[in-house]
Order: sequence, then structure tokens, then C-alpha cells
Amino acid sequence: MKRRIALALLVLLIAAAGVFFLFAPRWAEESMNQIDGQALIEVSDEARALHKTLTIVDLHSDTLLWDRDLTGRANRGHVDLPRLEDGNVALQVFSSVTKTPKDQNYDANGADSDNITALVIGQLQPVRTWSSLLERSLYHAQKLEDAAGKASAVKLIRRPQDIDGLIGRRNIKGNGVGAMFSAEGLQSLEGDLDNLDVLYAAGMRMAGLTHFFDNDLAGSMHGLEKGGLTDKGREAVRRMEDMGMVVDIAHCSHQCVADIIAMARRPVVSSHGGVQATCEVNRNLTDDEIRGVARTGGIIGVGYWEGAICSTDPRAAARAMKHIRDLVGIEHVALGSDYDGAVTVRFDTSQLTQVTQALIDEGFSADEIRAAMGGNAIRVLSAGLEPLTPPIAEDAR
Repeated sequence: MKRRIALALLVLLIAAAGVFFLFAPRWAEESMNQIDGQALIEVSDEARALHKTLTIVDLHSDTLLWDRDLTGRANRGHVDLPRLEDGNVALQVFSSVTKTPKDQNYDANGADSDNITALVIGQLQPVRTWSSLLERSLYHAQKLEDAAGKASAVKLIRRPQDIDGLIGRRNIKGNGVGAMFSAEGLQSLEGDLDNLDVLYAAGMRMAGLTHFFDNDLAGSMHGLEKGGLTDKGREAVRRMEDMGMVVDIAHCSHQCVADIIAMARRPVVSSHGGVQATCEVNRNLTDDEIRGVARTGGIIGVGYWEGAICSTDPRAAARAMKHIRDLVGIEHVALGSDYDGAVTVRFDTSQLTQVTQALIDEGFSADEIRAAMGGNAIRVLSAGLEPLTPPIAEDAR
């Protein structure tokens, strides 16, 4: 009798585990990456015609975090290859999220907990990723490589020449989507700056130093101490600039942002967020920080979710972009959706005509829209991917 009970309990346990692994990761994604279903703005023929001619760049999505085929059309989330093509996106930056704190919030988070481990195990990712943040980033890099191997339309972006080739292909063949790899926080270095070389070799070309908690490089806007760059953080910035890895200030504390801007030798990027002038949320940039980014020649990617623009209305995104334009010039405006980043939005990447129409309605000219929707990002990324210190040739060593 006891054996039968034990066997029944074992069967129930196995069944429960099967249900968890089969349904829990998908449920998590569907519950976190939503479209709010509110009415979209009417898109004019003028906006549709202009949109078809744009070179669109989105500086940030977290799609690699989820157990989904990037090359196939999904009925959940915000980004995949077919929807990027529908939205006429030329280049998508895909971020690697390796750790987030429990009870995550914008105000104060410690680094002693992690939501991503349960997701990693639930998705049945390789065991090496269960306890290593570095391996999680390398796994995300491999997912992007696999997508490029599976779909010829996906072009990995690692050098300025790759951007030139992508634009040339789109001009001649009318298709192709660039995919660039980035990091949402360099906690994935696991304390060793030499792991920057490992991530660079895996294709990483942009990185923010922090995410939702302080680390050994810098303070986060959402951390406990919210300090500036540490000595190790300063060395990380120098190495990134030397190797041709764009420095992203998103999620950095105010002191961290100031420290990076003060030492920057290359344009810096705020990959996703908003501005406090139109949405007074602590993660958004002050006017002084906007001016600082502009002094470096950098760009500010504006998102489409509540925390960035205090709304999901594309007109709110356009107003934030207008503020940046009016304050420092159109050449510093960009897109940074944070799609698939556990955010609720009004529209997915297939519906980016919503932004084009909103910019027209805010009085942006066609040339300003071309710049904001991707021209500025192409300029900054092309320059930022060029190493300051060329690698030593094998025969010269």
C-alpha cells in the first residue's frame, strides 16, 4: 500500500513538473509582454508612404530572454522577424537580460535575489546557464547566431561594414533585418573585466553597465546605494570604447550617468527610456543629462511603455522625442522600445507606423522623422563599432 502511494505521488510529481515546464514559461511571457488593446491612432496615406522609405532602428528589445523562435511569427510578445519586416525595421538591437531582482521596482532593489534563474530552468536551457550569468549571455548570443543561420534575412551586425552592407542590401533587394547584440547590465562579467573580451567575441557590441541593482561597476538608478562609477567601472568604459562596444547609460544612476558623460571619448547611448520633462519617473533623463548625452554626440532612445512616457499612446512618445529635439537638436533623437521587456505597450513592432504618424502630428518634417526613426542611430552605431585600438594581427605578434 505504501509503495502504491509513493508511486502515485511520484507520478503526480512528474506530471506537475511536466505541466510547469510546458506551460509556466509561456504563461510568464504572455502575462508580462502585453498589448493593451486600446485604440490606435489613424494612420494617413502620407505616413504610410513615408514609413516605407525609412531606415528604422530600435535600440533595445529583450526578445532573447524568452523561449520563442525569433524567425517565426508568434502570437505573443512584441518582436519577431516577420513582425520586424512588417514594421520596416532595418536594425534591431537585442539585449541580454541575465538577472532581475524579486519584487522589481523603479525605486530600490538589492542584488541578492534573481527572477531569471527560475525562467532559465523552466525553459530547460542548458545546465551551464542555471548558475552562470556569463553563460546566460553566451546562450543569448548563440540564439541570435542560430536565427541568422536559419533565416537569411537576419544579418548580424558587428562592424561598421555590416551596417553598410545591410543598407546596401535593403536598397537593392528591399529586405534584410540587422541584429545587434547588447547587454542589459554587465553583471554578466561575473566580476572579471576580461570577460568583456569573451562577450565581444560572442558578438556583443553595446552594453549598459547596470540593470535594476547596483553592481561592482556602478550604481543603478533603481539600486540601494545609487553611486557612481567604481574604478572597475571606469576601466570597463575605457575598454568598451577601445574595442568598439557602445556604452549604454540606460538604468545607470544619476551619478553614474554624469561619470560616464564626463569621461566619454565616444558618443554614448541611452538605449531605452524617456525624459523627465514629459514623464517624471526616476529612470528617465533630466534636461542636464540630455545635454550631456548630446555633448558626446550620442542619442536617446525613447520607449513606448508607461515607465518611459507615462502612457502607452504613441503621441506621448512623440512628445518626448519633440522635447529632446527642441532642447538639443533632432540629431540626438532615437527609438528604444524595450519590447519584450516585461512591459505593456499599445502596439508591437509591426505597427511602427503609429510612431511615424505621431511624429507627423507633432510637426516633425520628413527629414526629422528619417533622423529620429533610425538615421541618427545608424550614424552613432557605425562610428561606435569601429575599435579605437585595432586588434594586433596574428603575424605581428
